[in-house]
Amino acid sequence: MAAKAGFRVPEMEKMSLEHLKALKEQTDLEIGLLQDSLNNIRTATSRLENASVALNDLSLRPQGKKMLVPLTASLYVPGKLDDADKVLVDVGTGYFVEGVLKTMAEGKDYCDRKINLLKSNYDQLIEVATKKKSIADEAGAVLQTKLKQIGAAT
Repeated sequence: MAAKAGFRVPEMEKMSLEHLKALKEQTDLEIGLLQDSLNNIRTATSRLENASVALNDLSLRPQGKKMLVPLTASLYVPGKLDDADKVLVDVGTGYFVEGVLKTMAEGKDYCDRKINLLKSNYDQLIEVATKKKSIADEAGAVLQTKLKQIGAAT
């Protein structure tokens, strides 16, 4: 059974134990998935913030400056800064595009726009997760009350 934001205690009190258990399990599962999404958004935001800082650092370096270029998180190779005004954009799954952003300023602007979008999505997910948590808590409380009533009756 899918949890709906409109569920409240009076409607839940009319539900059977099985439906309440299913509602609680479903909302708990949805909360877990939302938490995973929130963690992914935090990770992506952090990476974009690091990229923005790196773009700023690169813009301050002179052309021809020797540096270590990261290939992976732990593997670097020696390189030389050719043109700090040209940037490559990682469009996902290991693909890079040159020329989409022609200047360092456009690269920083791109990062800032993506960060703002992710933060907006994060705020929306927090709101949904809070509602789901409230529903799960209410379902759990009603379930506990019903179980106590059944226990007292026997």
